[in-house]
Amino acid sequence: MNKSLFLLPALLASAIAQANEAVDLPDTIVTASRQAESASDSSAATTVFTRDDIDRLQPASVADLLRRVPGMSITTTGGIGSLTSLSLRGTSATQSLVMIDGQRIGSASAGQASLEFINVDQIERIEVVRGPRSALYGSDAIGGVIQIFTRQGSDGLNPRIKLGVGSNQTYTRELGLSGGNGQTRFNLGASLNETAGIDRTRHNADGDQDRDGYRNRAYNASFAHNFTDDLEVGIRVLEQSGNTEYDLFGNPEDDFRLSTVATHLQWQVNDVWRTRVEAGHAEDKRDSNYDFFAFAYNTYRDSASWLNNLQLGERNTLQAGLDWYEDRLNSTSAFNQTERYNQAAFVQHRYDAERFSTDFGWRHDDNEQFGHENTFNAALTVPLDTNQQVIASYGEGFRAPTFNDLYTAFGANPDLQPEKSKSYELQWRGQWDDTQLQAAAYRTDIEDLILLDPFFVAQNISSARIHGLELSAGTTVLEWSTLVSATWLDPRDRESGKQLPRRPKRLLSIDTDRQFGVVGLGFSLVANSTRYNDLDNTQKLSGFGTVEARANWLMSDALRWDLKIGNAFDKDYRLANYNYNGQTYAYQNEGLTGNLALTWTPQF
Repeated sequence: MNKSLFLLPALLASAIAQANEAVDLPDTIVTASRQAESASDSSAATTVFTRDDIDRLQPASVADLLRRVPGMSITTTGGIGSLTSLSLRGTSATQSLVMIDGQRIGSASAGQASLEFINVDQIERIEVVRGPRSALYGSDAIGGVIQIFTRQGSDGLNPRIKLGVGSNQTYTRELGLSGGNGQTRFNLGASLNETAGIDRTRHNADGDQDRDGYRNRAYNASFAHNFTDDLEVGIRVLEQSGNTEYDLFGNPEDDFRLSTVATHLQWQVNDVWRTRVEAGHAEDKRDSNYDFFAFAYNTYRDSASWLNNLQLGERNTLQAGLDWYEDRLNSTSAFNQTERYNQAAFVQHRYDAERFSTDFGWRHDDNEQFGHENTFNAALTVPLDTNQQVIASYGEGFRAPTFNDLYTAFGANPDLQPEKSKSYELQWRGQWDDTQLQAAAYRTDIEDLILLDPFFVAQNISSARIHGLELSAGTTVLEWSTLVSATWLDPRDRESGKQLPRRPKRLLSIDTDRQFGVVGLGFSLVANSTRYNDLDNTQKLSGFGTVEARANWLMSDALRWDLKIGNAFDKDYRLANYNYNGQTYAYQNEGLTGNLALTWTPQF
């Protein structure tokens, strides 16, 4: 790849520092501290995608949207509906926590969230917190936390219908109704998306030369009611199910079901104390069917939390809470144990002085399998002037071993301990004439990484060191609203010095959009440098860059046309390899694609 491409953020940042028009950036986030706060007041590095962003960017999947996050790289195994994993700040796919409406959705057996099965039509908002958050959330939050919020109601009565058609026999349909008033809000939605897909593999044998299709049926419902100005209750339900095909011997396909239920009661007891009780249930079911056999890995998770916020005077805020969840696994494979619980208590304190602010937090987890784990975080924020601030922070994280690591009939090790991390970060944020600039430098050390030994038994035998630098900028240049992010990473195995697998060292993302009256145009560029498919760094995956173009036409106040051209230059690129009959091949990705959609949203 042309290395000069990665100089573009610095050149652009220099140019846009003189811009006078603002890009509309969301400024409220919940995930960073488990309570609503201004993103500018949060000590965490964050990225937020609103429903307006989703409609404008027209992502084909959650992964397609998240690839814009600074420090985020995505690996897929062949188009929409294929196995998808993310790496946030150089960590692995199992080292970042993924939630839907506050519910953990990672598989108890594999530890990875099924991002490929989440339909973007059902999403209201996504918040990404970059950096460790185990002192708030416990296990898995080493690289960060991704929280997906499903659709919710707003004032009035708002029906919506969306119909779309695209390349590879892709069809999308969505139907929804939302509404509310000052006291009650609701949303009901359903969607059906399907595609004939592409041939995900490159070898030609048996039935592996056909297309690998994907079908997703999704339903969501939410309801919230304020009994008084101080008392609110709510519930959110999401269910997604369908089928995805892939290439292996025996013509395999997976039937899946991913669902969550989240309820809450929030009470502003007085001017000092606000309390919130949450309870929920999540399921991740995957039934793999071959010509001659089938197997299943189904995760069931129940959870409950009690959160309390205390405003102790003008400068001190104290947050304290209790968490509990239980994982249960139902599988056709043999496991020595099929359930375990985790209970935890945490406390966070914030102090706001005239010239600085501090954050301190501590959490204690008690896990049925491995016992006790303590995590700590701290941050110091110092304003340089009215437009700039510097944040220094330290955070600890851990990842609990999965059921595959601990309890499988072959290769399990019940004596495994959690993977543990320590992260150090320095951020700078600035804003001039509504132009926002951010930079973050960090180091993460991870110990007791779990790998298989020569006898294929899981052991705590590895460690990693990750250095990173993130730059991002947002402004309007010549009436083009532009967001740019660039990341430099050095993710290394500390024993061998090799680059960690499937993690590029340089990433770049650019989104730019402009509205010409009733017509909008936009372009995106995503570029990744070289990565390796294996820990020994023998299978090199070349760097690449892809470009997409999009347009919209507001035909009327209620009708909107959207057009998207994906991979506009038909780039052939590789994200992961696989082996077949002793040969190494790369999974295929979608080439040039086109999608056209019509959305009807009348207002009543």
